[in-house]
Amino acid sequence: MRETLERGLPELGLGTDIIPRVAEFAEMVLERNQVMNLTAITEPKDVAALHLLDSLAVIQLAGLESGRLVDVGCGAGFPGAPLAIGRPELHVTLLDSLGKRVDFLKEACGKLGLANVECVHARAEEFAAEKRESFDWAISRAVAALPVLCELCLPLVKVGGQMLAMKSANSEEEINGAKKAIELLGGKIRWVKDYTVPTTEVVHRLICIEKVSPSPKKYPRRFALIKKQPL
Repeated sequence: MRETLERGLPELGLGTDIIPRVAEFAEMVLERNQVMNLTAITEPKDVAALHLLDSLAVIQLAGLESGRLVDVGCGAGFPGAPLAIGRPELHVTLLDSLGKRVDFLKEACGKLGLANVECVHARAEEFAAEKRESFDWAISRAVAALPVLCELCLPLVKVGGQMLAMKSANSEEEINGAKKAIELLGGKIRWVKDYTVPTTEVVHRLICIEKVSPSPKKYPRRFALIKKQPL
């Protein structure tokens, strides 16, 4: 795992000093994965590339430096936990609807001493009622189709902030299908960047949606309705 990180991090403009903590986080994920479902990727070098380096690529692609970021549907903590390690100036909220995952993340981040991370057990649409338009960044990785994801994420982003969606490189149809939702929710596609995950030949895509106006108060709706009737 560490050898893969040593090869990949310089490509992302990041120093190798973060290796001990990102590797320790990944090792904790793999250990807990033996008793609960956190990741289908279990080979250490693949975890290093497809979880850690893929997550950390966002720093360079989106120019992440500081501010408040929420990882919506964070699962095992990717990309939010590696981003918090790579950019200590960021305040990262790891948001997930499954209590057991959030309990694990609280334990792992506590062991790593990540004072810039808050782990929250809540549904995104309910969390938005409390923390509406209070984040500079909302990020999500392969959680849902883009129209659904926009309704969950954009209401959390303040005007002038950005939503970042980590997707596969063949997501053109998904992007086209989300244009109505993006406009309704006060967003505008700023850029779409394809990138090769360091040390691999895997190409992923990062979609940046800028928040240009407030999201109407009626969004997000209840999740059952979001899923049944996407914008």
